[in-house]
Amino acid sequence: MAESLRDILDAAARGAFPPADGGTSVVPQPGGRDAGVIAFTAHSVVFTDEDAGWVRKTLASLGCDPLAATMNARFLAAFAERTGRTTDTIDVLLTGAPLPGRPEVALTEVADPGHPRVVAARRRRDGVRVWAADGGVLVLGRGVAGRLEVAVEVAEGARHRGLGRLLVTAARQLGGGEPVWAQVSAGNARSLRAFQAAGYRPVGSEALFLRS
Repeated sequence: MAESLRDILDAAARGAFPPADGGTSVVPQPGGRDAGVIAFTAHSVVFTDEDAGWVRKTLASLGCDPLAATMNARFLAAFAERTGRTTDTIDVLLTGAPLPGRPEVALTEVADPGHPRVVAARRRRDGVRVWAADGGVLVLGRGVAGRLEVAVEVAEGARHRGLGRLLVTAARQLGGGEPVWAQVSAGNARSLRAFQAAGYRPVGSEALFLRS
């Protein structure tokens, strides 16, 4: 199995996943900002600079289904306390292969570094670029392990018209020939439907821990 988190993610984007053996791999954090857990089918990856022995001991102490242990609330709470970090939610992790062509939706790149959406995105991503559309915003930036991540916003008055699908499709066309990743809250069914309609496929779940 690949040793670095980036190797694991690159393989997953190609459809090659860790072995479904019920195991947990512990790999180093790709940088100081991001630590967390990714659960693939019957195999989890914990990326942290904490001791791997602590991770395995804590997982073994839960007394729950081993396949669900890394996303168990007690483990996530222990992880947060151990690292002094915070997490918001468990997200569905999706990826979309690059697409040729130009976006169907008209986009204008936002050059203002003080734009509220740019400022917010830079807390979690590097190399952030933001485009405005009529009724929506598209954000691309380097997130976990340098992967290219997309986020979109659609104004209330522009919903139910397919704009979200057009925006996340555009991200695949603006990605410079590499896969695009998305983190979507499991309860956000509308957003999940838009990503899947745009050709993104779910590859696992992710809990991301950031410094407080």
